[in-house]
Amino acid sequence: MTRLAELRSDDLPRTMAGWVELGIDGIDMLGQICAQDGADHVAGDVGALTLVAPMGRLPRNVICVGVNYREHIEESERAVGEIDVPDAPVYFTKDVRSICGPFDAIASDDQVSTQLDWEVELAVIIGRRGRNISPANALEHVFGYAVLNDVSARDVQLSRNQWWKGKSIEGSSPFGPFIVTRDEIPDPQDLELRCCVDGVEKQRSRTNLMIHDVATLISDLSGTLTLEPGDVISTGTPAGVGLARAPQEWLRPGSVLQSEITGLGRQHNRVIDIGA
Repeated sequence: MTRLAELRSDDLPRTMAGWVELGIDGIDMLGQICAQDGADHVAGDVGALTLVAPMGRLPRNVICVGVNYREHIEESERAVGEIDVPDAPVYFTKDVRSICGPFDAIASDDQVSTQLDWEVELAVIIGRRGRNISPANALEHVFGYAVLNDVSARDVQLSRNQWWKGKSIEGSSPFGPFIVTRDEIPDPQDLELRCCVDGVEKQRSRTNLMIHDVATLISDLSGTLTLEPGDVISTGTPAGVGLARAPQEWLRPGSVLQSEITGLGRQHNRVIDIGA
């Protein structure tokens, strides 16, 4: 472990991405900073700050997990037909350009999609490089956790044989408001997820209902690729999406999307019309 006393202030990272690159050492140093008597941990008025997506532009696409809650599978079957419960995790990616800040506007263009849907998810940020990681050791490779809403253009997604395009509309997926380090979250399978649209609750569930838990996902992914600090894994959404409602519901210009997870903060995003 790197000791804070061994570092000058100029040596400390100035961005969240820099802290994530430090991985587990970064968590230790943050703990030392917060433990210092009389330390001034905040510069300026936090309320006056504009919170952007943690880590800025991500180094790689977000690794997303599909159909990872049974009730979401069941509701999706009612909407689009039979879906098998997966024996192994189902993966796809979101382009880095799809990520926006936790309070940013979400752009809507009817020429692109008229079926924008909400999907609150737990995001896992990797902080230690690893390959062939065992489930027992998997959480040791986590830097922290955050809220991510996998906003999806259903008409685009379901018109193709892959999900990437419908999940990657630029600036559509809020991330944040914070990365909470793993030491603050003793059990990622004991968190409540909640999503509201215009103040009406649409999703409420718990991460213990995942089919494949966080440790399993990390272990499984690391069997075929080396996980690196800064990799983000979005672990799937529970039931309550607009696609599965009767009648179906979609985000429209003026809609306010709120997404939150226990201990990880709340997002607040308004949908705006950018069409011609």
